[in-house]
Amino acid sequence: MRIITMVVLIGVSAVCLSSCSRHQGPENPAGLAKPSPAGQVLPSKFAWPDGVRAAVSLSFDDARASQLDTGLPIFDASGLKATFYVSLESFRKRLSDWEAAAKAGHEIGNHSVRHACTGNFPFSKEKALEDYTLPQMAAELDQANAEIEKLLGIHPVTFAYPCGQKFVGRGVEVKSYVPAVAARFLAGRGWRDEAANDPAFCDLAQLMCLELDGLTWEQFKVLIEQATRQGSWLVLCGHDVGPGGRQVTRADTLRAFCEYARDPKNGLWVDTVANIGRYVAEHRGVAGRSPVATR
Repeated sequence: MRIITMVVLIGVSAVCLSSCSRHQGPENPAGLAKPSPAGQVLPSKFAWPDGVRAAVSLSFDDARASQLDTGLPIFDASGLKATFYVSLESFRKRLSDWEAAAKAGHEIGNHSVRHACTGNFPFSKEKALEDYTLPQMAAELDQANAEIEKLLGIHPVTFAYPCGQKFVGRGVEVKSYVPAVAARFLAGRGWRDEAANDPAFCDLAQLMCLELDGLTWEQFKVLIEQATRQGSWLVLCGHDVGPGGRQVTRADTLRAFCEYARDPKNGLWVDTVANIGRYVAEHRGVAGRSPVATR
């Protein structure tokens, strides 16, 4: 019996070694697993306008001066439009410049009153989301809208979640404030997410958003090419605009992107979050329509 058992084990080991060795040839090097069909990302079934293969929205947070001084001239020279989610204190300091930006077709969006984030960030200890309630957050969304409308005569139709965080409260009392955003805005934009948006599926109230700050043109182009293959809506967020650094979108990257985007053969629709959001809401059926899409 012992001899027979040893023969069986040797035979099983030989089969295993033979099977494993088949996955180490040139077509599949050792250590690299082939993606399964279930894990592949298929192109969106959404129909963009004729000639468009993907959409891109560039957005910028906090109403920083470099957005006006460095970013806007780049966009205006190319005729492309961007979205600016303004913090009210900075917004008031350059009000006439922001008014000119809005008149030029750029979008001014809501970024809340206090820019509340988790209290784990030192700058947010006195305005921690963990200490907020849903009524308090809803009131601040309305207050920011009212202030922008008073100063600029424009009612914001999209919102950017500060720090990309979408909750209030702690533990079992945590609540999402996404419904409050959905009830007030055409779209809500996230931050530091990991993918572009499938326009046939995405939740407009919590759009995925990738970081634009620090990207070289080569890195940015990889994201664009992936979105084009998938028929996606790529939403990005930056802060300052300049030569580089922490929370700085590179001006050379923006110039290269604008040149690329203006070439019709690349099939990109570059526009504000509001304009592309309206198109998505209106062209994917009743299920995808926002209650405020026609504002």
